[in-house]
Amino acid sequence: MRKRTLLGPNTEFRSVAVPASRHGTKADVRSPLSGFDKICRSAKLITGTLTSRRSDNNRTLAQERVISSMTSAVPGTLAAFLCFFSLTVNVPGALAQEATGRQPAATAKPEKKLTEIKIGYLRAYAPRLALSVLDVPPRDEGVAGGNVAIADNNTTGSFLGQKFSLDVTEVKPDDDVVPAFKEMIAKGNRYVVADLSARQLLSIVDLARDNGVLIFNAGATDDRLREEECRANIFHTIPTRSMLADGLAQYLIWKQWRRWVLIYGSHERDQLFAEALRRAATRFGGEIVGEKLFEDTGTARRTDSGVVQIQRQMPVFTQDLPEHDVLLVADESEVFGTYVPFRTWIPRPVAGTAGLTPLAWHPASEQWGGTQIQNRFAKANGRRMVSKDMAAWTAVRILGEAATRTQGADPRKMADFIRSDDFSIAAFKGQKLTFRKWNQQLRQPIFLGDTRSVVSTSPQEGFLHQLSELDTLGVDEPETKCVLK
Repeated sequence: MRKRTLLGPNTEFRSVAVPASRHGTKADVRSPLSGFDKICRSAKLITGTLTSRRSDNNRTLAQERVISSMTSAVPGTLAAFLCFFSLTVNVPGALAQEATGRQPAATAKPEKKLTEIKIGYLRAYAPRLALSVLDVPPRDEGVAGGNVAIADNNTTGSFLGQKFSLDVTEVKPDDDVVPAFKEMIAKGNRYVVADLSARQLLSIVDLARDNGVLIFNAGATDDRLREEECRANIFHTIPTRSMLADGLAQYLIWKQWRRWVLIYGSHERDQLFAEALRRAATRFGGEIVGEKLFEDTGTARRTDSGVVQIQRQMPVFTQDLPEHDVLLVADESEVFGTYVPFRTWIPRPVAGTAGLTPLAWHPASEQWGGTQIQNRFAKANGRRMVSKDMAAWTAVRILGEAATRTQGADPRKMADFIRSDDFSIAAFKGQKLTFRKWNQQLRQPIFLGDTRSVVSTSPQEGFLHQLSELDTLGVDEPETKCVLK
């Protein structure tokens, strides 16, 4: 019988001489096949292991022959297969490597382009007195909220190639803000969070429009900025006086406290809030049975003599008021409001700018994830968050959300997205917030609380609206006088 020769475990691959190129010298290059000697030798070991198992005293002669033929053929075939497979898979790569003489270089990843989004913060600031030292506004009121939002934006922006920064500029409350605003534009700020008076804000709004700058109002509660003086390039994150008054009125009506007496101060801001309370009474079925003006005579309200004078004056001042359920106070100027609770002639609840107060945010709020933002804010600033902090945080976060969704920093595209139905922002208030299309005021709940805790939030149960219950707070679309321009 003719014998066949199989490629077995004893087959070895040797180094071969490769002739040098005509421009070089001879070189003894190791063959690509020799790199797999170890594989074949490993297979040879398998043969030896199986062969050693032949000598078993309990096997018969026939079994011995069968096993002998299997152990001689199977391992050899296996070894040959392993060697042949390794050669066919690796030889092309090895030959290509020898041809080039080096490993192929790894492709360098292109660097991600960084988009810088500069946000200006323009605020009117001067140290302000309050009737209680506990009510003095923090030095960084508003700015602290904006800085926390910048950190939040950069957390997401680091994955998207976006970097946010906040450029803070301060002016005096009565100063002309146009030069400061022009300087911010020159620095490249195309988005500005403004904590200014209504007069100051209106002085820069047209200049902002001409330069393609978006303004986010985080300080002025004046309704006229959303009505007669509304502008298409201003978004409002702070609630209006009418929204605050409506939130308070809904709660008083829900409690069946319908008869109100109103005491208001002599300054313009006091009278604007008093007007908002009158509107709320008419809107929700409350009745203002009496009103009284408290004139600011400029007494030293924080000295001992001032306190004694107010404490003696307040019971007499409220003695002749008609029968009522709640005493409303409109004293944004901090002249007398703090001294009203517990000093009236007859015991009645106090609400408004003193007592039960309507707010955009309460320092004690912990619902709807409020604990999370409060803890982060307190860790960064060493205090609790107040209303202007939340308004500024919301404004900066809106810009971060718009930049993420539009994948850029174009003010026009971002403004269009903010106005669209796809936009909403989560602000730890129990529901997603959106802007009203007719005056670009942010819809939001109103917190009602005292100095210690949150008492309730409005809109209250039972106050319905065909589109959004949040539109029961403030000027609704059928009532608006705004024509965006």
